[in-house]
Amino acid sequence: MKTYAIIVAGGTGQRMQSALPKQMIQVHGKEILIHTIEKFVRFDTSIEIILVIHESLKDPCTALLKKYNLDTQTVMVAGGPTRFHSVRNGLDAIPDTHAVVGIHDAARPLVSVEAIERCYKTAQIMGNAIPVVNVNESLREVNGASNHAVSRDRYRIVQTPQCFELERIRAAFTQPYSDAFTDDATVLESTGEHIHLVEGNVENIKITHPVDLQIAALFLA
Repeated sequence: MKTYAIIVAGGTGQRMQSALPKQMIQVHGKEILIHTIEKFVRFDTSIEIILVIHESLKDPCTALLKKYNLDTQTVMVAGGPTRFHSVRNGLDAIPDTHAVVGIHDAARPLVSVEAIERCYKTAQIMGNAIPVVNVNESLREVNGASNHAVSRDRYRIVQTPQCFELERIRAAFTQPYSDAFTDDATVLESTGEHIHLVEGNVENIKITHPVDLQIAALFLA
């Protein structure tokens, strides 16, 4: 079954204390965006990439993709006002009906090829799959002025790529936007679908703060 990857390049460099959008910051000699895309190409050399970006990044991204010979398998699509709308734009750009699509944050360059493979293979069989890792810290639930401990065994940290049969996820994204959609899986879950969990990789953090760049540099070295 043909595979696609929607890479969502949202956010800015504000938290990174950088004038550059975070996905354009270089780590270990290469832009974060390129590290991310190359992980998917290593998983499947024939994968087609849908890069969802802000219009202002079209020209620099075009040059960057050409520099690393990724331009022939990457299509750029304009983002929307929210992640939900950006993903929907990406889904609408896929010409196929029967395929598996993975939706991934551009700012997660540390995803392992093995985790990507687990997500796609499970989605091919079960219809969807999202990568998760265990919670290692203690948790407390806060309710106003009160709080109490909760069992961390009942919780998982959700990562990307979140993979789906294309027909199912595209149909789910035809519904109106809701604040309850915290990620792509919750959009599908709202239609009554059961979400399947697979093992992620703990280093697959989302680059958000300056310290994350140091962590990424360590793992990418």
